[in-house]
Parts: sequence; C-alpha cells; structure tokens
Amino acid sequence: MNEIISIAPGRTCLFGDHQDYLGLPVIACAIDRTIKLTATKNDNCVFKINMVDIDEVRIIDINETFPVLNPRDYFASSLRVLRRHGCIPNVGFDIHISGNIPINSGTSSSSALLISWINFLVKAFGVDDEITPEFISKIGHLSEVVEHGEPGGMMDHYSIGVGNIVHINTSDPFSCTIIGDKLNGLITGVSGISKETLGLIGELKGNTLLAIEKVVQNFPDFNLNKIEIEDIDTYLACLPEKLTPFFKAAIKNHYYTKSALKEFEKPTLDLKKIGELMNGHHAVLRDLLKITIPRIDNMIEAALKAGAYGAKIVGSGGGGSIVIIAESSKETPILKAVLEAGATEAYAVKVHSGAKTN
Repeated sequence: MNEIISIAPGRTCLFGDHQDYLGLPVIACAIDRTIKLTATKNDNCVFKINMVDIDEVRIIDINETFPVLNPRDYFASSLRVLRRHGCIPNVGFDIHISGNIPINSGTSSSSALLISWINFLVKAFGVDDEITPEFISKIGHLSEVVEHGEPGGMMDHYSIGVGNIVHINTSDPFSCTIIGDKLNGLITGVSGISKETLGLIGELKGNTLLAIEKVVQNFPDFNLNKIEIEDIDTYLACLPEKLTPFFKAAIKNHYYTKSALKEFEKPTLDLKKIGELMNGHHAVLRDLLKITIPRIDNMIEAALKAGAYGAKIVGSGGGGSIVIIAESSKETPILKAVLEAGATEAYAVKVHSGAKTN
C-alpha cells in the first residue's frame, strides 16, 4: 500500500489505577482524543518519522534490529518485538504523526502513539499471527513494558487496542472483555502539570508487593484476588506501619473495581452509583497512595460542587488529568468550574471504538 493511515485513541481509567501491575482487574475506556499516523511509501529504505506536535523528526533504517535499546525508545522496541512475529520491513515510509491527546497528562498519549505505530507496521508488513485487537494490544504491552523492563501494566494497551469500555482481568487466565460502548456524561479535566510515571509507579508497586509478601509469609493461603474489604484488619498486625497504606489501598481499590463491574453488568447504568464508587476510589488514591496534588484536588472538588456525581485522578499520579462522571445537562457548569479551579483544559469525551487502520 502506498499510503496507510493508523489512528489510536487515548484512554481514561475509570476504576483500577495502580492495580493492573498487581494482577488485579481494571475498568477503562478508550476516549475520542486520538493520535493519527499517516505513512506514505518512499524510496529511501528508512522510516522518516515527523512528530509535528513536539517538533521532532526521527529517521530509522528499515534494516535496523536494535540489539541495544535506549530507555523508552518504543519505536525501536516494537520493531524488535514485531520482528520476532514475522514482521520484517522491506520498504521505507515517510510518516506524519499528530494528535489532540494532551501530552504527559495521564490519558496515554505515548501508548496511543505506540499502538498507532504498531498497527501501521503490521498493516504494512504483516505478521505470522492472526491480527486481532488483542494481538495489537499484546504487542504494545510487550514493547513498552516487558522489552524495557518497566514497572507498568497492560491497561493502556488493551483499552486503546480493543476500545470501548473494557474490564481487563490481568491475573491468570488473562481476559479483556468489552462491557459497554457508551458512557454519557464523561468529562476530562487536564491539570497542566505533568504526571510522574516510572518513578512513582516503581515506588508504589515495590511497596505494595513488599506488603503482600510479608502478609503471605504470615498467612500462606492469602490470595489478593479473593480478599474482601472487611478482612483487611486481619492482616495488619504483621505489617510495619510504613507498608500498611499500600496494602489497604490494594484491597480497597480492588473492592471499588469489583463493585463497579457489577454496576456495568446491569441493564441500565446508574451514573450516580458509578460516581459514588469513583469518589471512593479517588479517596484511596488521595489518602493512602497520596498520588494527588492540590490542583487535582481543587479540580475534583469544583466538579463535585458543580453537580458531578463523581471524579477521580487518572493515571500514575503526581499531576495529569481527572475523569468526571455527570449527567449531560451538567456539562457546561462543570467544565466552567473545573477551568476556574486551575485546569488548563476541560472537555467532554465519548467512548471510542479503538485503534484502527485504513
């Protein structure tokens, strides 16, 4: 094909932040902010990648195998992973990339870019595997997390690759199930303060896993996926005070995700109930994991005062964005309130059907 267009959406996490790297489920959805990659065949045996939003050009020889990876070079790692699946570039392309997902805001602009790149490569050069949204998502996770040894999970890749509203069970057996394709009254507020990713995730993951390890040493039959919220106190005596918040957060966040799944499985979605669960989830992220900042908290408080049912921080934390759930009739006053509280952007979003190529 002389021209290939690959589009990948951003995502928002509705429930389950800081859960997927623990093998716990998440509920997330793709949103209608996107990265668009347009590739035109050239005669130079290179990928000339023009990332116009950050004013950067990258040139990659199509025969490069990248025996050594630079940190966070996902263009390279995905090429390396895809070669193992029979995707062998044999012609160059001039590539233009642009989008309207705020960068470093917690709505997965980097993973959307990666999935659009992977979809392009698979479309252009094929693979030995059956091409499905789940396959594209898997390659994204391998390329961004596994290949680089990073501490993140797989929520971003599957919510973007599969699209819609998904429940992702990250434990064995893994599953990614579409539980809806619409969610009215969804709003994103962008703080304008860059989120923290690798360092913050690494610290939280490390402390939570250490807490779980100490619990298992004292309670060999402990199962993180099966514990109920009312059982938390049973295990606290064996934990040092420093690790107690991380253990509590893991259990409580899992509770809110399980409760939300029951709501999404009902014939009619109760936005008020979803909002209440979202508020509970945010309280854990704020008070136990302490990943919020004053501007984020102010934006959430303003949204709730303006009539929102619920709101929470999205992503790794330390900045980034919030997600808000409300009746559509409340959209205008909520947007105004969030902007007045310090957001650099605030806009309604719809659920997106997932990454696609022409």
